[in-house]
Amino acid sequence: MRSRKLMNQINVVPYVDVMLVLLVIFMVTAPLVTPGVVDLPSLGKAAQVPAAPLEVIIRADTSLMLREPVDAAKGGGQTQERRVSTAELVSALRDKQARNPEQPVVIAADKDVRYEAVLKVMDELQKNNIRRIGLMVKAASR
Repeated sequence: MRSRKLMNQINVVPYVDVMLVLLVIFMVTAPLVTPGVVDLPSLGKAAQVPAAPLEVIIRADTSLMLREPVDAAKGGGQTQERRVSTAELVSALRDKQARNPEQPVVIAADKDVRYEAVLKVMDELQKNNIRRIGLMVKAASR
């Protein structure tokens, strides 16, 4: 009787055959697959220049300032800044948005101002139907 010898090698030929068949299949089908075409929207020239935002500034002492652009005929792209109360702020923003409904409003708060003060101003503006409100931040310097 012959003793069986222990086989300590793996026969990889069938695995190589399968891999070659798969490679051929992928090489044949890859050119046949058409990539999806994305129809991008085109951008035309805007009929009017977007309005410069009105800035509501909250100082460290929680006082409110309103910075608004001066009319182009008067100041040529300059801004004016004035101290306002909450009621005056709401009234001024309502007037501006009545003339231009797409007039954006941004809130710029000092970094030492409590978050509660910013939320109070935002809440007051939203209660009075002031739209397009955003927060202004300073880009971090690197």
